[in-house]
Amino acid sequence: MAAPVPPGPEVFDVVIFGASGFTGKYVIREALKFLPPNASPLRSLALAGRSRDRVAAALRWAAAPGPAPDVPILVADASDPASLAAVAARARVLLSCAGPFRLHGRQVAAACAEAGADCLDISGEPEFMERVEADLHEVAAKNGSLIVSACGFDSIPAELGFLFNSRQWTPPSAPVSVVAYVNLESDRKIVGNFGTFESAVLGVANANQLQALRRSRPRPAKPRIPGPPPPKGSLIEHDKALGLWVMKLPSADTVVVKRTLAKLTEHPEGLPGVDETSDFAAHRKEFWSSVKPAHFGVKISTRSILGLFWWLCTGLFIGILGGFSLGRSLLLKFPEFFSIGLFRKTGPTEEEVRSASFKMWFIGRGYSDSARASERGSKPDKEIVTRVSGPEIGYITTPIVLVQCALVLLSQRANLPKGGVYTPGAVFGPTDLQKRLEENGLSFELISSRTLPSD
Repeated sequence: MAAPVPPGPEVFDVVIFGASGFTGKYVIREALKFLPPNASPLRSLALAGRSRDRVAAALRWAAAPGPAPDVPILVADASDPASLAAVAARARVLLSCAGPFRLHGRQVAAACAEAGADCLDISGEPEFMERVEADLHEVAAKNGSLIVSACGFDSIPAELGFLFNSRQWTPPSAPVSVVAYVNLESDRKIVGNFGTFESAVLGVANANQLQALRRSRPRPAKPRIPGPPPPKGSLIEHDKALGLWVMKLPSADTVVVKRTLAKLTEHPEGLPGVDETSDFAAHRKEFWSSVKPAHFGVKISTRSILGLFWWLCTGLFIGILGGFSLGRSLLLKFPEFFSIGLFRKTGPTEEEVRSASFKMWFIGRGYSDSARASERGSKPDKEIVTRVSGPEIGYITTPIVLVQCALVLLSQRANLPKGGVYTPGAVFGPTDLQKRLEENGLSFELISSRTLPSD
């Protein structure tokens, strides 16, 4: 009689990689809310990082003021492919929180693609996201691994906010442009994560690599948008209706939304699920048929023009100094100085996090009858304003969004694509993710719909 085969290592519903980092410990805290006895699809959780002691300390922090639960800790390092392979083999869904992702993220995504594990990350780095798609899409699709970047504040509020605005345009109306105005609010000083600052610096340093990558790949499909593109406008403007000063912002959100619209152009009915129900297939087709493509952009906004000063100075310092090694060294050594206090290595305090919130206004402009778009000299005559709002972006909203994406994967996996590298909107657009976010602290609102003056 053959000896019984010993059981393999336990496979966990979710593994949080980079669990001891600034954002990772907040992701732990959010995930703990959904473990048993909570009635959620998250039945088992493990944490992974380079240092067992640091991860254990992050778990204690996340569980406070109660005792730390018995959550397994796996030791893994982004520079050690074998350790990443071992972790990916034990994960149904891996949440990747260790940035900058251009330095640490690709190895994690590659391990998941090989193992057939789903991988969600919180990157806001266009080159990383597009390189992962170029390098890993085929192997991920073959092995049944869904890899989705930008599953945090970058870029799900922007993507779902765009889709929400777009779907308000009932036929025969259609948008030409949707611009998101991001307004960060706080009773205290707003302080960003050093990792975000570092990613921006490295993005400027490697801008040529991103352009070379795009030139080396097939051009993405271009959606059909009615009418001429909107004028570029000034760098800084005042929106009287909202009472906001706004400034153009180079943003991953713009890149991600454009990639989703390109995917929709290729697949007008969306991406079919690996074993989707007939009801979901019908809903998916209805959902995507109601989405109208539009030109998209992002602007940072403040109540006072002086509020733009910090963003403008930070952008100028990064743009000027980020292009050479000594400048980058200075930026990364003294982030608080070069960002006028917007970023610091220690990150925000708990009080600063609790006092912060965000609002994103989506200003959609287009035609009340899309047939008018082809008329010579016609101008947009309709405006629809929607808003997405929620708590602090980096440590509260991002963990909420990331964990809810994981719960969607765990509960609705058959309705989602078998595998591949996609944007959040392409995967989660037709799911109940928006409803889940609304139940966990975010809101989606229709603010106004009006006819534009004819000038």
